[in-house]
Amino acid sequence: MSVTVDQKIEMKPRVLITGAGGFLGAEIAKQGLARGVEVRGVARGSYPDIESLGVNMTRGDIAEDGFILSLASGCDAIFHVAAKAGAWGDTREYERTNIGGTDQVIEACQQLKIPKLIFTSSPSVIHAGGDIEGEDESLPYPSHFIADYPRTKAEAERRVLQAQSDTLNVVALRPHLIWGPGDRHLTPRLLDRARRGKLRYLAPHKLVDSVYIEDAARAHWDAFDRLHSGAACAGQAYFITQDEPWPIVELIEGILEAHGVSYPRKTISPRVAMMVGNILERMYRLFSIKEEPMMTKFIAEQLSTAHWFNIERAKKDLGYQPARSMSEALEELKLSIEDR
Repeated sequence: MSVTVDQKIEMKPRVLITGAGGFLGAEIAKQGLARGVEVRGVARGSYPDIESLGVNMTRGDIAEDGFILSLASGCDAIFHVAAKAGAWGDTREYERTNIGGTDQVIEACQQLKIPKLIFTSSPSVIHAGGDIEGEDESLPYPSHFIADYPRTKAEAERRVLQAQSDTLNVVALRPHLIWGPGDRHLTPRLLDRARRGKLRYLAPHKLVDSVYIEDAARAHWDAFDRLHSGAACAGQAYFITQDEPWPIVELIEGILEAHGVSYPRKTISPRVAMMVGNILERMYRLFSIKEEPMMTKFIAEQLSTAHWFNIERAKKDLGYQPARSMSEALEELKLSIEDR
């Protein structure tokens, strides 16, 4: 059956979101549905709550040869959000998911002539171990990484940006410390450690950036709207934050207080934390322990350094602007918990 011009105009945009069952991926999917977009999602697990919203979910492994290709036909864009995150794990799993899975996404875009690829990266791809204070995207990749997550994410980002072409427009977003209602990663760990008396600050007054979940997801749709051949954002990477760095102790205490949890400020020196992380990593490798250690060198490095960024390029090229202040975001988080 032929499609008329009028019918074509009325057709909804169709996108595929990898990692659609995760914290960020699910919010991107929800915002897409609110925009009238047809959303397909991919995840390793089953997410009936996401499906009930109207997302066409498929369960599977993004690194499996041809899997993404089989799902992406007819899509106008792919949001590649899926990744193996964390500070500890099997090197082969990080490489398979973060590098191999990204290769599969790029290949699907190229073979199916999908014009847009929005890749979720991480600021850790440029963290060389010291303080980062107000720097922009001109920061280079470091020559050495102390963990598999930033190393494999950096390589994946490189490959995405190198895939920019006349037929495939790509952009990489680097949201930093995503938090908010529904967080299943950062917040549960903070709450658990606080309740068990295990929470320690390494450098409590160092400034860090973070980003509220709704703003992090909206930045992805800003990129979708702006991304096209010849766009300033095509082939570029961008930091995404709330544009309001806070002392790490105030950020953590704000999140805890929103959940009705108070905790005394207990500290440990960065040097001791790095030494403990090094010892634990060696022990866990020696005895093949799969659980993540309480401390790793990567965690010690992240918690003992300042990392906040200049996001003027994201504002200019993507039209990104945080919709709320940090205080307003914390109040939203608190109200969302009270409404449960």
